[in-house]
Amino acid sequence: MKKYLIYIPLVALFISCKKEVTVEPGGEYEDWTTTTHSSSTPDYDKVFTDSKVHRLDITIGADYWAAMQADMEELYGSSSSSGGGPGGGGPGGGGPPGGASSDENPIYVPSQVYYNGIQWYDVGIRYKGNSSLKSPYAEGNNKLPFRLEFNHFEDENPLIWGQSFYGFKQVAFSSGFNDNTLLKEKLVPDLFREFGVPAPRTAFYKIYIDYGDGPIYFGMYTMVEVIFDTMAKEQFSGSGGNCYKADDDYLDDVSFSGTDLINKTSEGVYTEATNLINALTSSNRTSDAAQWRTDLESVIDMDQYLKYLAANTTIANWDTYGMMSHNFYMYANPGDGKLNWIPWDNNEALTATGTRDALDFDFNNLSTENTWPMISFIYADAVYKAQYDQYIDEFITTVFTVSNVQGKINTYYNLISDDVIGSNAEQPGYTYLTSSSDFTSGISDLNTYITTRIVEADAYTP
Repeated sequence: MKKYLIYIPLVALFISCKKEVTVEPGGEYEDWTTTTHSSSTPDYDKVFTDSKVHRLDITIGADYWAAMQADMEELYGSSSSSGGGPGGGGPGGGGPPGGASSDENPIYVPSQVYYNGIQWYDVGIRYKGNSSLKSPYAEGNNKLPFRLEFNHFEDENPLIWGQSFYGFKQVAFSSGFNDNTLLKEKLVPDLFREFGVPAPRTAFYKIYIDYGDGPIYFGMYTMVEVIFDTMAKEQFSGSGGNCYKADDDYLDDVSFSGTDLINKTSEGVYTEATNLINALTSSNRTSDAAQWRTDLESVIDMDQYLKYLAANTTIANWDTYGMMSHNFYMYANPGDGKLNWIPWDNNEALTATGTRDALDFDFNNLSTENTWPMISFIYADAVYKAQYDQYIDEFITTVFTVSNVQGKINTYYNLISDDVIGSNAEQPGYTYLTSSSDFTSGISDLNTYITTRIVEADAYTP
């Protein structure tokens, strides 16, 4: 059974803060303002600036830190680390053997967050991810992806009710797992949005964590906007629509288990997802294709989806639908009620053939073990195939061009290199790089891959 953290609210005094802040019941913290801590309008210019590397400091009490590590050991077994970092001999042994897996999320614990000299109080922090969490944890690497929820403990501590980070109540942090360039989680969503495909905002953050022995540089991370927190409201016709996250779903039947497709906004509700699958798998597909398309287009924005499919196939993201049954969201736009497909977790996109093969442009290598109807059925329809082909041509001539993509790569490389391999380099135990050449070679290989992939896309299209 899952062990739950016992949270003790620190109403009068935040013991684990870097500075003492005395608060009378019903009072305010000395640096709490609507602009910083409880704004209803997300400040993208402040949080997701492209032109700088932000610094975020996080302080976690020693007991809470130990609880995080004990929980990880219970969920995933012991790591190979022998230090004080994740899996490093914290209390709570007796968990499953190394390499074990769990469907449960790690626990949240309270932390104090500092940014530009301002403090956020009792912010919930937990580890996140699938292979990007389990693999490095098992190897004893301390650079793990995590999530911050700024109002997570507001019930326990009413003094932080409504707390947000410049209007963002939740943000995620990608660690750059399996990406020696540390750029892809930033670069790929940029390209999607530039092509008209909804995708979260991202920015580079260097993370320092103090869990009892002073601040430690945990490395370069990418902050990623959380879909159901702010992105849906900002990029669609407001909030309030159902937001579905796939954990293990092929979109081939409506027998939802509650874990394969999760509604992040209305638990247990599958209205739009059910309508999509019913329309997608209807017998009209082979008996009346025009009606099948009409029915499908009444429940999902097919134009947006075809743009996504063209861009995602060109980018070559293997770790999503078509090869993996996760890493995508679907949001029901309140404006028209239609689902919109949103890519997620892009650190393993732009992967060269031979390292991990992605889907071919004509999907000839689509696994036959599953039907993958949102690809196989779509591509088999002559009308949708023609639109897909057209969007590949448009993508490689407007957005995915050598000058545009390599320009972004080189700009971001210059932006983060000092905090990756330079004077403030990532340190052993807090990096996935074995040497500085991993980073520079990764950048060079990525630039070469862009050129190659454009040629391959151009050769595919008529």
